[in-house]
Amino acid sequence: MVKQEKNELGLSPLPKGYIDRIAKPFSSFLKIESAGGGLLLLFTIVALALSNSPWALHFERIWEISIGLHIGPLESSRSIREWINDALMTLFFFLVALELKRELILGELRKPRVAALPIIAALGGMAIPPLIYLALQAGQPGQHGWGTVMATDTAFVIGCLALLGTRIPQSLRLFMLSLAIIDDIGAIMVVAIGYSNNISWDSLSLALLGLLTIRAMTMLGLRGFPLYFLVGTTIWLAIDASGIHPTITGVILGLMTPARRWVNDKRLYAILGQVVSHPTSRESSRDTQDRITLQVAAIAARESLSPVERLEIALHPWVGFFIMPLFAFANAGFPFAFGDFSNSVTVAVFSGFVLGKPIGILFLSWLAVRLHIATRPPELTWGLIAGGSLLAGIGFTMALFITSLAFDESLASSAKLGIFIASAFSAMAGVLLLTWLHARKKPPGASD
Repeated sequence: MVKQEKNELGLSPLPKGYIDRIAKPFSSFLKIESAGGGLLLLFTIVALALSNSPWALHFERIWEISIGLHIGPLESSRSIREWINDALMTLFFFLVALELKRELILGELRKPRVAALPIIAALGGMAIPPLIYLALQAGQPGQHGWGTVMATDTAFVIGCLALLGTRIPQSLRLFMLSLAIIDDIGAIMVVAIGYSNNISWDSLSLALLGLLTIRAMTMLGLRGFPLYFLVGTTIWLAIDASGIHPTITGVILGLMTPARRWVNDKRLYAILGQVVSHPTSRESSRDTQDRITLQVAAIAARESLSPVERLEIALHPWVGFFIMPLFAFANAGFPFAFGDFSNSVTVAVFSGFVLGKPIGILFLSWLAVRLHIATRPPELTWGLIAGGSLLAGIGFTMALFITSLAFDESLASSAKLGIFIASAFSAMAGVLLLTWLHARKKPPGASD
């Protein structure tokens, strides 16, 4: 028997079973933000190993298997890799947009001058790396891949910060998380505009009609997620047919998701106060007043969280522990060749991340503070921002995503090599600088 805690009446608040012994540690594991980065790294290593093994050809063919949907005259076919990159990654960008909206509406970023610092820093980190890349690739075959060096990988950056524990202030984590999220959204906007095909205005009009439908449903107070999912899928199909990359759907819908809860604390407590401990009626009918009160209380408890928060809680484990590792497994592998180290695309990608990110983030952050556009928390020193700007050179996920769109097979491997080298260098340099800064300020004889 499972031992259960009992209240003053001798009864357990909720029935429990052996699964609770597994669920509780697993739930705690999901709360560790860096765990997703560790799993992402594991699948990356496995993909690299398989791509440079005797099974490389078979491994690649798996991702090229075509899967299609056929409904009457309608047909939509893609390879497994394309379904991952186009459909599953839409959920990733949806989650990214949810996180940004929650921070802007409910979190610290709701203060305009506090929010301005990571936003402007992210703009610098998105603008300077492509300029460095284009300076090295102008007029060459890899010129079209300038978007590769724009975005920062959220999971790996948070993982690196987790290694430092309490040695860095919470303000740096918030700064880097906000910067990385804005980077990702900026990069997908670039994908939607710069890496899309000929636009079909009829399909785009249908997508706009779908977005207006979502807005009307929200204004009418409809709160059933399945209905929103159905309309959202229709919007995704319409944007895909329009020639714009469909992952932009996730960003748009995420930013449209309400961040205000339907039931406030005062109303929730008033409803819960009507719930009786022991119903006076022994009838089994669902129409008794006690049962109706319990049903209303259950709805009120659920709706005391905003849609943004509820969707984040539901999606975060799936994105962090399934979608992102699967994406890395399908896209990170490439045949490794030492001769590619001197390839111009490899050098341009490396320079864009390692030089462009710190220069862009530091310069625009300094300029924003100097012009009094943004405020810098006192504990967030310029040294910490410098360390964070080095970590921003970890561009893994979005960089691989844009590589798959921007380069042909002859250049993709060189670009991926540049991404891996730049990410490894940036991670080591950032962690070492932040560790050194902590050691320098620590009093002699003090311990962490």
